[in-house]
Amino acid sequence: MRGPGAAALRCLGSLLCLWALRLPAGAARGLDVASYRDRVRAMFYHAYEHYLESAFPYDELRPLTCDGQDTWGSFSLTLIDALDTLLILGNVSEFQRVVSVLQEGVDFDIDVNASVFETNIRVVGGLLSAHLLSRKAGVQVEAGWPCSGPLLRMAEEAARKLLPAFQTPTGMPYGTVNLLHGVNPGETPVTCTAGIGTFIVEFATLSHLTGDPVFEDVARKALKALWKNRSDIGLVGNHIDVITAKWVAQDAGIGAGVDSYFEYLVKGAILLQDKELMSMFLEYNKAIKNYTKFDDWYLWVQMYKGTVSMPVFQSLEAYWPGLQSLIGDVDNAMRTFLNYYTVWKQFGGLPEFYNIPQGYTVDKREGYPLRPELIESAMYLYRATRDPTLLELGRDAVESIEKISKVDCGFATIKDLRDHRLDNRMESFFLAETIKYLYLLFDPDNFIHNDGSDFDVVVTPYGECVLNAGGYIFNTEAHPIDPAALHCCRKRKEEQWEVEDLMREFYSLKKTKKFTLRRPSDPGEGESAKDPEDAEKAGEKRRENSKKSSHSLLSCPSQSFNSKLAVLGQVFLDNT
Repeated sequence: MRGPGAAALRCLGSLLCLWALRLPAGAARGLDVASYRDRVRAMFYHAYEHYLESAFPYDELRPLTCDGQDTWGSFSLTLIDALDTLLILGNVSEFQRVVSVLQEGVDFDIDVNASVFETNIRVVGGLLSAHLLSRKAGVQVEAGWPCSGPLLRMAEEAARKLLPAFQTPTGMPYGTVNLLHGVNPGETPVTCTAGIGTFIVEFATLSHLTGDPVFEDVARKALKALWKNRSDIGLVGNHIDVITAKWVAQDAGIGAGVDSYFEYLVKGAILLQDKELMSMFLEYNKAIKNYTKFDDWYLWVQMYKGTVSMPVFQSLEAYWPGLQSLIGDVDNAMRTFLNYYTVWKQFGGLPEFYNIPQGYTVDKREGYPLRPELIESAMYLYRATRDPTLLELGRDAVESIEKISKVDCGFATIKDLRDHRLDNRMESFFLAETIKYLYLLFDPDNFIHNDGSDFDVVVTPYGECVLNAGGYIFNTEAHPIDPAALHCCRKRKEEQWEVEDLMREFYSLKKTKKFTLRRPSDPGEGESAKDPEDAEKAGEKRRENSKKSSHSLLSCPSQSFNSKLAVLGQVFLDNT
């Protein structure tokens, strides 16, 4: 196999590939990286402190009037979204304080209609990330962590509030749910594709940490329902009826309404070592290239015919080069990134819609709400290439945002990039994503970029577990998930055998007749054990065989495709 598909099988979508491709770090055409990193830090605190002073406990800051508003559900959303950014900036004391504030002040048992999608990526994702980073931030974690903890319980509570939305004939969720009463009787069944396919990262993490499979099960069912309903030419539309599975909006592309569905197929494949999810994405990728790609731009087409319906670039599409880099398609990623960068240079930001043939904004879509997607792609691609052009985008983003958007009480959405009029809103993703990706672009030694040379060994109820070795998977709100943590909270087969052997010994002493437990793989299947000594010898043999089949703690042997999908921390096995 050749091309990006082969690269995906070799690199397996892992950040390991990006680290392997690193070139020697150096100054980007004289750019002072440390200076820009400090400026990004100052930007964060200008926005964060004004949120605390003027808007908390509301969801978001209104920077023009220096007050707050609830937007996505009344969760103190900016505080949750900014929590892991605090640690990435090195502020452990504020991280610890906010963890306490959230435990005391956030309540999900409220009569509020909430977006299922936004609650998942911002609240569930933010709490899961903070939970997994708590020990690194110096929080006194409880016994059993990371398989238990207050932030994990909060994330689980929030996710359970979303589960009623998945109770549809297709398994595809409604877009809105009432946190107290479930889905409202008159709720529209029409949901965007991204609102259906953007759960596997958070929900699978929850299932692996809590042991409850329901979250991963509903997320997988929703993903597969979209796959089942793709068109004959391999595309999905923008909105679908979750009751009838009929496509309501049939525009196919990589941007708004669809974007994070594709993102989560790749990231879900990496996180879960899932070949099926990666295969689904690679099939979509073929159709996307065949029907929507023109001169390294991606247009919108009719999902059944492949004819162009909208020759526009949407700012939300700017995540795509970063996603391409995760499957090893770096050359194509850079070409598309450079197209998008020309738009940034033209306006000092990315307008929501950009008419490609006309080379200008689309009416009523001229705004820039400080979105992170182009900066996100720059961060990924810089890790892969060390191309100084990517740092220059970071520089331009800092200069533009500070010049146009900065006000006394924070940073305001740019309502119109043509005349720089502002809007009275600072979305929580500005602190969760935009600032985070900018900082990581300018901070090559951040712990998030760990190449596996440093890690922690944590003792859990299920044995030792390797954490913080790198390979973090960012959810679509830029909340990093340590994939190794998903392997910390399940019993190994040999541990189950030990329990069974102890039970054998117990019953052999308690009962007069011989008694043993069986598995199909036991020697002598279908026969009664002759005495307890035979059972003990069988248990010892299984444990010895298990030890022979594993590897050194710090070795990374040649592995099958499934195993290679693992990232640092997951591939470390034990043969000592």
